[in-house]
Amino acid sequence: MSNTTIFDKIINREINADIVYEDDLSLAFKDINPQAPVHLLIIPKKPIATINDIEEDDRELVGHLFTVARKIAIQHGFAKDGYRVVMNCNEDGGQSVYHIHLHLLAGKTLGWPPYANHEPKRVD
Repeated sequence: MSNTTIFDKIINREINADIVYEDDLSLAFKDINPQAPVHLLIIPKKPIATINDIEEDDRELVGHLFTVARKIAIQHGFAKDGYRVVMNCNEDGGQSVYHIHLHLLAGKTLGWPPYANHEPKRVD
């Protein structure tokens, strides 16, 4: 069984994506199901399945994803107005592709809580 994800296929150019940023460590592209006028996914080129799989050696790489978000926000002119960066973890956290990724959302006033339509789970 292969652990190849759709993001691996985008990195390897096996499938197309609307790429807005790329460097040696990361790639950013438009989400195909946008939740805001600007909805980008920022992914590391190194495959890491979930936040739970991030190792100490990945600190700089994960931090790099956030600096890419800042750079994109400045370049595209929405840094001053504001934006949201979200990383989901596992099924209950809303993760659907098991390759860590930041959701960068902007272009409108984003309400709180971010996913107000979801029923909270009881935690005892």
